[in-house]
Amino acid sequence: MINTYKLITVGKIKEAYYINKCEDFIQKINKKKKMTVIELPDESIPKNAKETIMDNIKQKEGKRILENITNDDYVICLCIDGIMNDTSRLKKILDNADNMNKKNVCFVIGGSLGLDEEVVKRADYKLSFSKMTFPHQMMRVMLLEQIHRALNHL
Repeated sequence: MINTYKLITVGKIKEAYYINKCEDFIQKINKKKKMTVIELPDESIPKNAKETIMDNIKQKEGKRILENITNDDYVICLCIDGIMNDTSRLKKILDNADNMNKKNVCFVIGGSLGLDEEVVKRADYKLSFSKMTFPHQMMRVMLLEQIHRALNHL
């Protein structure tokens, strides 16, 4: 049985509006399931960084992410190339994780360069909201809202 939903993100939200919306959805989720957010520091990206430097940055961020994932976690990574679903399908995915005797569902949002390949390999499910790229803070609000809706069968 799922005990906790974890959201692992790279980077912090700075805008008060997004912070307040996230806190609002976390409070609503906590009425059904425990929700924890783990904010990991993002690496600074030098201007005109070469691909090898960007890969190294993703690897460092990925290592931090993987340090916060356990074998008892059902991991859902947000990826542009993941599967797009509606809210009722997300509920079924969460129910399926519950039936797999996992202790936690762990959602992962990468940094501005995306997720390291090792993190994506660890995923039990790759979820996409769109083929478009969204700002990190907006994506966090959108994900929390969908978790809330899925838990409330909306």
